[in-house]
Amino acid sequence: MIEAVNLSKSFNSGAAVAADNISFTCADGEIVGFIGPNGAGKTTTIKMLTGIIRPDSGKVVINGFDMSEKPLEAKKIIGYISDNPDMFVKLTGYEFINFMADVYGVPADARAGRIEYFAEQFGMEKSVFSQRMTGYSHGMRQKTMIIATLVHDPKVWILDEPMVGLDPQSAFNLKRMMREHADKGNTVLFSTHVLEIAEKVCDRIMIIDTGKLIYKGTMEALKSGEEGGDLEKIFLKMTSEGEA
Repeated sequence: MIEAVNLSKSFNSGAAVAADNISFTCADGEIVGFIGPNGAGKTTTIKMLTGIIRPDSGKVVINGFDMSEKPLEAKKIIGYISDNPDMFVKLTGYEFINFMADVYGVPADARAGRIEYFAEQFGMEKSVFSQRMTGYSHGMRQKTMIIATLVHDPKVWILDEPMVGLDPQSAFNLKRMMREHADKGNTVLFSTHVLEIAEKVCDRIMIIDTGKLIYKGTMEALKSGEEGGDLEKIFLKMTSEGEA
């Protein structure tokens, strides 16, 4: 479970408000989509949830662990996919994945099986992992990032634009894995710009705009009040992206 309580964050001495008193809960057993225009505050909020940046006020609780009081316990439960896969690119794929597995104390036999499983899901030949990631395409780096993120079998998945760069089959398999993970009683929160993905995958969605959470609920409830129920039109009507 993810609990965000009155999270606020600003930059440039308060001139730029990235998150304004945001509160929500992502329960066990559900997939929650986090959508909003560029610069709305999605990534800042996600980085507060994962403990990468500290909120100016408010708190984050992951499966009962307060991120500010017990950060190591909270972070052990999280699998976080960044919106930027271009990290540690001087390492080989194996070096990066094994580094992450070492950080989380994953036994050698368990990691081998998980790496093999994910490589199959994402259509990656084992020989690719022996190459330095500087030679990877964006999609290959994204797949390697996902594998390294999930190798310790985290209970809570927090994914920032995880589908970007993935081929259709890999994106389909990741969405299936997200559903399976949630159905086992775990939690999945992911951000996306693709409204159709949110509509098909999510149990609930949250919409953020200019740092404020402007909607929390089901897709059906969101669409029910609008004639025609066109998600794109509803989204544009609700957010500053439509005004632009």
